[in-house]
Amino acid sequence: MFLHIGLDKVILTDDIVGIFDLDNTTVSKHTRDYLSKSEKSKTVVNVCTDLPKSFIVCKNPARDKKTVYITQLGTATLLKRLGSASSGLK
Repeated sequence: MFLHIGLDKVILTDDIVGIFDLDNTTVSKHTRDYLSKSEKSKTVVNVCTDLPKSFIVCKNPARDKKTVYITQLGTATLLKRLGSASSGLK
């Protein structure tokens, strides 16, 4: 299935490693370092025009790297969308 994460971007739900709230997770130095390294290696994709609320880490089998998507959608909204996407399978 696919998950719409903002603007015109959709991702495969099978590729999602984690969905993280920016306010809560960027308190940690490890998370800030991870996001900084991801940005330097050009694996960050910004899909928001407003204040970012969360980021999604996805595996990228074609490039053998992870991609980080920065989105203006909150984690609760993304999880609801994941739930409605998976309920459509039943």
